[in-house]
Amino acid sequence: MKSKDVFIIAEIAQSHDGSLGIAHSFIDALKDTGIDAVKFQVHIAEAESSIYEPFRVKFSYEDATRYDYWKRMEFTPDQWIGLKKHCDECGMEFMASVFSNASVDLLEKTGVKRYKIGSGEVSNLLLLDKIAGTGKPVILSSGMSSYKELDRATEFLRSQNCDFSILQCTTAYPTKPEQWGLNVISELKDRYHVPVGFSDHSGDLFACLAATTLGAEIIEFHVTFDKRMFGPDSPASLTIDQVRLLVKGIRQIRTALNKTVKKNEISQFSDLKDIFEKSLAVNRDIKSGTEITLEILEAKKPRGYGISASEYKSVLGRKLKVDLKAWSFLKPENLL
Repeated sequence: MKSKDVFIIAEIAQSHDGSLGIAHSFIDALKDTGIDAVKFQVHIAEAESSIYEPFRVKFSYEDATRYDYWKRMEFTPDQWIGLKKHCDECGMEFMASVFSNASVDLLEKTGVKRYKIGSGEVSNLLLLDKIAGTGKPVILSSGMSSYKELDRATEFLRSQNCDFSILQCTTAYPTKPEQWGLNVISELKDRYHVPVGFSDHSGDLFACLAATTLGAEIIEFHVTFDKRMFGPDSPASLTIDQVRLLVKGIRQIRTALNKTVKKNEISQFSDLKDIFEKSLAVNRDIKSGTEITLEILEAKKPRGYGISASEYKSVLGRKLKVDLKAWSFLKPENLL
């Protein structure tokens, strides 16, 4: 990841609803949006859950328990390898969040480059230890974590010589503006001195654009084909068309932030200033000997055809030595 770039991650998560075909369709749909990475979630029900896990949102008509839902979201190792290959072919990095040691073992078979840790796993040092052992970078989401918990996790990762970055995130779906926590971006940078990004659940473009302006180096958001689709994350996701527009905005904002504009360097505007800046004129017929007052002055384009409008005070109280027609430029030689 280049320091001057924003790494943009589109998260499919469970938007595929357990359909391998839909998962591949998302990859095809996202390939021309300009994102850097497509992120899934690797769930292995037996390894991460139990029948006692409650639903965060009871959305499912077909899953009696959340365990059943995770089970239905599973793909085989070969299917994950196929998804990774598809991402490679489309020029996007394949990424995934993991929720068990078993899912790390599975992802290692795909050749994944880095790992995403959801905020619910920040205190799972067993999982962090497993991932650190791979020697691959970690993106750590902070949504449900206090600074005390983040301190412990980051200290642990550092002790394992693990390269990591942190995302400001609010675990609310969709996230309201007062919940975005944009102030935390700078706090995380100052506290941990690592790359900091923003993981969004607002379902709109504005939070990610604001985060980019505030220096986020990684942007992550959920995607869906339609916000009315089945699933817990659809209302908090972006559509494919929104993704394309968001990426354009992020890239332009980052370009602007990386380009220093010096306000005193205005030589390139010389020709424009000749056109747009103005010279003094009179707004009525004026006889020789008339005293110049504010009431008879106007400023007209272009610059250089009379006394500069910025010098109007220098002519007040002086008298004309010639007759001037209305709207004539006022020149130094016209004054006594």
